[in-house]
Amino acid sequence: MSVSRRTRKITIGRRSLGGDAPIVVQSMCATKTRDIDATVAQVHQLAAAGAGVVRIAVDHEKEAAALEEIRRQTNGIELSVDLQENYRVAAAVAPWVDKIRYNPGHLHHIERGKTIADKVAWLADVARDNDCAIRIGVNCGSVAPEFLERHPNDQLEAIVQSALYHCALMERLDFDRFVVSLKDSDPEKVVAANSRFAAARPDVPLHLGVTEAGMPPEGIIKTRLAFERLLARGIGDTIRVSLTLPNERKHEEVEVGHKIIEDVTQARFISVPNFGQGLNIISCPSCSRVENERFVELAQHVKEITSYAAAHRITIAVMGCRVNGPGETDDADLGLWCGPLTVNLKKKDVKVGSYSYTDVLPKLREELDRLISERSVR
Repeated sequence: MSVSRRTRKITIGRRSLGGDAPIVVQSMCATKTRDIDATVAQVHQLAAAGAGVVRIAVDHEKEAAALEEIRRQTNGIELSVDLQENYRVAAAVAPWVDKIRYNPGHLHHIERGKTIADKVAWLADVARDNDCAIRIGVNCGSVAPEFLERHPNDQLEAIVQSALYHCALMERLDFDRFVVSLKDSDPEKVVAANSRFAAARPDVPLHLGVTEAGMPPEGIIKTRLAFERLLARGIGDTIRVSLTLPNERKHEEVEVGHKIIEDVTQARFISVPNFGQGLNIISCPSCSRVENERFVELAQHVKEITSYAAAHRITIAVMGCRVNGPGETDDADLGLWCGPLTVNLKKKDVKVGSYSYTDVLPKLREELDRLISERSVR
């Protein structure tokens, strides 16, 4: 199966992306960035599995300082950096990477006296001066407040309009070496958002992802449900499969990505009757922002102890850090976001309490039983 893509071609290091270039599979290191040896090893692990770009998260200057040595030991592999809430770190990391990813929903956190347009202009200048591409990465759990206010009853439109606005900002700055991502944990919303954006801007390269897809095999199914429908229509120039996996298995994300591309090319699609009609466990991919390595084990335990509720249409979110945790558990029926020592348990956007990694499991089950009981008497 061959579908032509109409996006413009950009470069990330020595790699082409968009247009008639092959679809690039990406992944992200789950190691602590300051642990140079572990991070270098994981970059090589992911690249050996076929990752065309490997992403590393950087939150502050101490992590930025490690990148120079990581770059030296990974020469020849395209590196991307995730700025998260501190966009000002870009100047320190740009000399050592090939692409910078910023989240429009995080730009308001610091330097509140500056306009978003001024911050984006600064990022574009940093990227231009250091020969970097940029990803404008919009996420469902951290949409810029101004766009949520403009579209109070339509989060999907808020996501799309935020991405379109940032594309316009880039082009006013005469910077066109950028790619856009519009991510959600719901495959249907991923398809809808990317379809809507591609219709408005068919020229802009798209990075596809189902964020917090969770553990295999469910996480793979969710990802395929979105990617198959988009790739088959020529939407998508690079993909990231986000699975909750221990470090030694992170390369499986890359292998799954290549398998999906191969299957779509050969017109092999999956059919999953009634998928998503019962219990839905969302968990973020393990990455360097995870504040306690027990997060992956906790996610696995949540899956095990809640299996009895498989027939109930309930969403449980398990998030591994302070960046995605607070916002991306708000829409879940029950949410856990993990700190260094404790786990915060929530019902929608209301906090139930903070518990140890061991004590939170019986509390979660207690809340799950209560929720099932409440719904059964309606």
